[in-house]
Amino acid sequence: MGFFVGLFLGVVIGVGLVMAFAHSENARSKRRGELAATVAAFSKMTVEDSRKLLPAEFYPSWVVFSQRQKLNWLNLELTKIWPYVNEAASELIRTSVEPVLEQYKSAVLSSLKFSKLTLGTVAPQFTGVSLIEDDNSGITMELELQWDGNPNIILDIRTRLGVSLPIQVKNIGFTGVFRLIFKPLVDEFPCFGAVSYSLREKKKLDFTLKIVGGDISSLPGISDAIEGTIRDAIEDSITWPVRKVVPIVPGDYSDLELKPVGILEVKLVQARDLTNKDIIGKSDPYAVLYIRPLRDRMKTSKTINNDLNPIWNEHFEFVVEDASTQNLTIKVYDDEGLQPSELIGCAHVSLKDLQPGKVKDVWLKLVKDLEIQRDKKDRGQVHVELLFCPFGTENDFSNPFAVQKFSMTSLEKALKGSTNGTDTANLDRTATQRKKEVIVRGVLSVTVISAEDLPAMDLMGKADPFVVVRMKKAETKNKTRVVNESLNPTWNQTFDFVVEDGLHDMLMLEVYDHDTFGKDYMGRCIMTLTRVIMEGEVRDSFPLEGAKSGKINLYLKWAAQPIFRDT
Repeated sequence: MGFFVGLFLGVVIGVGLVMAFAHSENARSKRRGELAATVAAFSKMTVEDSRKLLPAEFYPSWVVFSQRQKLNWLNLELTKIWPYVNEAASELIRTSVEPVLEQYKSAVLSSLKFSKLTLGTVAPQFTGVSLIEDDNSGITMELELQWDGNPNIILDIRTRLGVSLPIQVKNIGFTGVFRLIFKPLVDEFPCFGAVSYSLREKKKLDFTLKIVGGDISSLPGISDAIEGTIRDAIEDSITWPVRKVVPIVPGDYSDLELKPVGILEVKLVQARDLTNKDIIGKSDPYAVLYIRPLRDRMKTSKTINNDLNPIWNEHFEFVVEDASTQNLTIKVYDDEGLQPSELIGCAHVSLKDLQPGKVKDVWLKLVKDLEIQRDKKDRGQVHVELLFCPFGTENDFSNPFAVQKFSMTSLEKALKGSTNGTDTANLDRTATQRKKEVIVRGVLSVTVISAEDLPAMDLMGKADPFVVVRMKKAETKNKTRVVNESLNPTWNQTFDFVVEDGLHDMLMLEVYDHDTFGKDYMGRCIMTLTRVIMEGEVRDSFPLEGAKSGKINLYLKWAAQPIFRDT
């Protein structure tokens, strides 16, 4: 009997324990779910949300919700150890910068070395730090630095004429962002194999030059030559996408070094409504284009005299090292002859917005300054066509400016023959020296389909439009019939043009209003043949330039025979 009583009590107590454990687990699970929801809600909080929870007097000054964090603690420590950093950094700069200055010295200078170099008593200040999201293979950190220092830097300059000058570099002001990449991540201490460093963004770099015991302005050209050498050396030796790789753990890190990734083909087509910089007559505009602002990598167009709507139709190519961060910059100037050129306006295009192998045809608004977007003045627009051709994709699309379908270009030969990361400048020079000009001959069929929303030209609110179609370089033209009393005319007329040089010719369509005693100009449409050569045929609408409204509908078809000649 006692056995059964004990067994019964044991079963009852066991069941009770099981039920109690199940209830406890359910409660814990519910609390964990509520905690997870609370944590998720906190993770989405903004500064404004947190201030609703905490009164101002209880809001800690160190609580921030920004990507870029302050570094007062680091600046305090750097100030304490600056004398030791100054001594070590000065020697490092001397040994690493002197060869770079020698490499970039201008034709005026025969030698450029440091005779004295100390960074002074004022330590740089770090104004912010941020971590950039990266893949699992590395970590990227950006440090914003500001330095208004009092260094003692004297350069020993020797000119081509044999004159030796001691030049002092004074009043240095620098603000920039340095990028540190810790990659690849490894299992052994310190957990990354190498660190790459680069000047990600140069916001400000000011300095003055002074001859020790004299005035540098008394030597024309010397100041500009030295300043240009210093800026070029900084731009090409450390500014992103250039990066310096410092191995931490022994290994091969050549994949981290800068390498060209493709070619950007640029067709500078035209500009319109440029600001007039001349008191008498009109501006004489030309354009400067670059990806990296180095003197030997910048391209300059021809000057179009006395024209605020210049047509250049010039082709340039640029080596691309990092399509995700680099931009094409275009600056339009007024040529002032013997006087310094005056900037009309500038614009840029992010290469990351380009689809490889597809032509991007775009009008860019010109602004006064690319950094400060406060300019409301209308400075005009510039028209460009862009084609990004990554290396290794030669068979994926047809690049009309290259000859790789028939023979390998000198640039491709250099790349395929390179095994240790040949520098970009050498590749660029090789491509320029052995460049082939591509001549594309063929037949362009132009079907003028219709126009829409043309401006009224007579008192009745109508017009009698017709279109003159011509090739600019070939100087051949045709014209459509006149459609009476219509702002939305339909023509459906086709014209064939034999084109001797498709990549350098332009199609121009001018719309006129027919009058009994002549004709009145209504507007025009100008386009290169790049797109139709690449795509074979194009059906699209094109806005009418110089008119208050209107667009013209076209169908273009191309049949060509490539011909190549060495230049």
